[in-house]
Amino acid sequence: MYALKKVSLENLSQKERENALNEIRILASITHENIIGYKESFLDGKCLCIVMDFASDGDLYQKIVKNKKEKSYFVEDFVWKVLIGTLQALAQFHDMKIFHRDIKSANIFLNKNGTAVLGDLNVSKVAKQGLLYTQTGTPYYASPEVWKDLPYDTKSDIWSLGCVFYEVLTLHPPFRAKDMNGLFKKVTLGVFDDPPKHFSADLRNLVTSMIRVNPKDRPSSD
Repeated sequence: MYALKKVSLENLSQKERENALNEIRILASITHENIIGYKESFLDGKCLCIVMDFASDGDLYQKIVKNKKEKSYFVEDFVWKVLIGTLQALAQFHDMKIFHRDIKSANIFLNKNGTAVLGDLNVSKVAKQGLLYTQTGTPYYASPEVWKDLPYDTKSDIWSLGCVFYEVLTLHPPFRAKDMNGLFKKVTLGVFDDPPKHFSADLRNLVTSMIRVNPKDRPSSD
């Protein structure tokens, strides 16, 4: 089965059109079990249509919302499987000098066989010089260097992934605030509560190791 993503070109800026085309170029260049499969693209009137593989079990965001409603935690084996699959996808991107730049739970798709698939690359960019400056992504998961408009590299994706899986463990993001200024202060300070103790120390330590203010202190995707 396939999924169809339609992007209206009618009111898009030149930058947004470039982002849509960029997604197609990147998807078309990669074949990997843990990266959403690209099939084809075509124009339908004023819309750009992108045909991709269909994720048969929704996305990680939907699972988090469901667990919040049911007030139940994820099973650790599930967390490990999704985390490892996402890291394998990220390692592939980073090996190709590609930064995802919008790691969030809604962009981690799941299949019925338990495979995690990373997708939605419309803000991805091939790093020419190894560092980027453009601020993109989701505020709750954006790294301190992105918040500060500093140059960033693959370790910014690692921070975002750590924030996502901290939310998987706790059912809420590591940094929360009533406004953007408050969120900025909390992210750049980098202080958060420990994940629940019923998860193994290995899993808790791995997730929290990704949420270190200094990028050099974070592990690589490898």
